[in-house]
Amino acid sequence: MSVIEAKGLNLTFQTNDGPVHALRDVNLTIEKGDFVSFIGPSGCGKTTFLRCIAGLEHPTGGTLSVNGMTPDEARKARAYGYVFQAAGLYPWRTIGGNIRLPLEIMGFSKEDQAERVKKTLDLVDLTGFEKKFPWQLSGGMQQRASIARALAFDADILLMDEPFGALDEIVRDKLNEELLKLWARTEKTIGFVTHSIPEAVYLSTKIVVMSPRPGRITDVIESTLPRERPLDIRDSAEFIEIAHRVREGLRAGHLDD
Repeated sequence: MSVIEAKGLNLTFQTNDGPVHALRDVNLTIEKGDFVSFIGPSGCGKTTFLRCIAGLEHPTGGTLSVNGMTPDEARKARAYGYVFQAAGLYPWRTIGGNIRLPLEIMGFSKEDQAERVKKTLDLVDLTGFEKKFPWQLSGGMQQRASIARALAFDADILLMDEPFGALDEIVRDKLNEELLKLWARTEKTIGFVTHSIPEAVYLSTKIVVMSPRPGRITDVIESTLPRERPLDIRDSAEFIEIAHRVREGLRAGHLDD
């Protein structure tokens, strides 16, 4: 079932220096339960496209639907959770308080809030940290709390904008493993922006390769890897072959430019 559908999507920003063509003729279908990574050079429109899905940017041409609705309608219907590059936790609120925030805004009962906070802390392996403050947690733990906050109201779609980009490789590997387990347990549809080829190949069922601005899709790669993926799958010939195709797609995008 199609969850996100873009057809002929264009987005041009008007600036003092003239128009900036951020996205051009983007066509993409994301099915329910897909894990889709967007990869491309800086400024290619990866995050802009994610923000369009979230209704935070508005296309200037083409069509975009989320769960059969416009992105604005989907945002009002709480169709997605959004995880930003930085954890963005309020330092004066505990971890539990940060996760509760969207639930408070949405008017969930205190009993329901407590139950959802407990459930999501368990999902991201932070049980026991509810009363800690963000500054008492490592960067990786803070980002897991940010993911818990996005999961708290149980939206079907999770949009993630380079959530692990600032973390060291060891922590990133661990969170990649945990994210795959989380995806398997929740069966959510995930849109994930990254600059890392190994991360994109390891996590995804579908890899969307984008060109330099104006952002276009140069390749959509359907992964042939099994859904259960130990980290050492990255040494397999199949993994290396997919990574090579991603690299070729990125190179082709630069040549087209």
